[in-house]
Amino acid sequence: MKYLKINPADNVAVALVALQAGEKASLDGVEITINADIPMGHKFALANIAEHENIVKYGYAIGHARVPICQGDWVNETTIKTNLEGLLDYNYDPKTYTSDIENRHLSFKGYKRGNGEVGIRNEIWIIPTVGCVNGTINALAEKMRMETQLHGVDAIVAYPHNYGCSQLGDDHENTRKVLRDMVLHPNAGGVLVVGLGCENNQVKAFRELLGDFDESRIKFMETQKVDDEDETGMTLLREIYDVVSNDQRTDVSLSELKVGLKCGGSDGLSGITANPLLGVFSDFLIAQGGSTVLTEVPEMFGAETILMNRCVNKNMFDKTVLLINDFKDYFMRNNQPVYENPSPGNKAGGISTLEEKSLGCTQKCGNALVKDVLMYGEQIKTKGLNLLSAPGNDLVAATALGASGCHIVLFTTGRGTPFGSFVPTMKISTNTPLYMRKGSWIDFNAGTIVENESIEDALERFIEYVIKVASGELVNNEKKNYREIAIFKTGVTL
Repeated sequence: MKYLKINPADNVAVALVALQAGEKASLDGVEITINADIPMGHKFALANIAEHENIVKYGYAIGHARVPICQGDWVNETTIKTNLEGLLDYNYDPKTYTSDIENRHLSFKGYKRGNGEVGIRNEIWIIPTVGCVNGTINALAEKMRMETQLHGVDAIVAYPHNYGCSQLGDDHENTRKVLRDMVLHPNAGGVLVVGLGCENNQVKAFRELLGDFDESRIKFMETQKVDDEDETGMTLLREIYDVVSNDQRTDVSLSELKVGLKCGGSDGLSGITANPLLGVFSDFLIAQGGSTVLTEVPEMFGAETILMNRCVNKNMFDKTVLLINDFKDYFMRNNQPVYENPSPGNKAGGISTLEEKSLGCTQKCGNALVKDVLMYGEQIKTKGLNLLSAPGNDLVAATALGASGCHIVLFTTGRGTPFGSFVPTMKISTNTPLYMRKGSWIDFNAGTIVENESIEDALERFIEYVIKVASGELVNNEKKNYREIAIFKTGVTL
């Protein structure tokens, strides 16, 4: 198959391989002459499209024609203009969803924590309250790795960041909330929190923010209050290690798994292969009693009504409207257009407008009903599909997903990226050439869905792989120790 018309209502098709000018394409009994070289993942017109006429893909308008487009023409960002506007009023038109997916009662090997939570990793984390101690925590992590050789633990990782001081309002609270969520995350068997002493994010107040916790696993150090922070830090880490290194994996129901859904470096195949694969996996996991979280609010613009009408009730619909319009207002307060999202890489991959990107992106969450809407820094409270407020930026969004309680982030990509957040960040390629070329980045290939594999068979392979990763198999970002965090910042730095 060299090209695909996704929805019967579409007036464009997608090239699944590079097409040459002069080639013939036959769709719906009509023979079309390709008028220009069409890169893989890009669109061509199935009929003449008049100036200002809507261009339809996935059965929805992805913008309108800037100029007249002829049948067989290459359709890209130079010939499409978005239909998106600013704040909108929405009406609730609820959709029903009944799952016929059986509960297979599957399990994985995880770590049961004393507070009832479950982790898929048993790591020791060193988390700073403020960026001033980044050098200290990096040195401590390296010393502890050398001393223990990681015997009995999965990793010992420092997570430097730039914040914790000189912040005001929401920025200060966002930093505190995300760091709190990390300290309490069940993938960490133990945590050393390191402060300076004079920062805004004071250790004493931060400790109170945690609520109840296991003091044998979470310890604190203020470097201005100790004579030798290296010696004191190592003593505390050894105490944590003595506890964490005795933890053992045990059988855990798949219903305990919480998964973040993310994409980046999208291409024209994202909405055909990898994102639909995550969609059917999301529906499957929810049918097992598990949870999935969709974020990247700007990449919901243009597809938001699909999500709104899947809300479980009117209250959840109202929260989703607030989620969307709050983020649009954030753009407008900063004098930025709400629709200027597709990156140069997205455009090179065949994504022309934000509507097109959003309609592909939202496929990651399947068809299940939206059970809850989380603000930035909030944690999952309700099983099922959740929406989370965070931007599209890969590392900021992936960090937010981990902070919400997700054990793992499933990250689809058509261009490739090596990064990882503080939870395993699994890369799923939209096309086989990327998987073949970047095997040290990509963990799973969904490109086979347009080659020789049904999405049902790909789903079975994917379920098996996710369970292996949840049970301890490392993904590429972990193998390379590519682990970072990024906290959302919106305001003034003092």
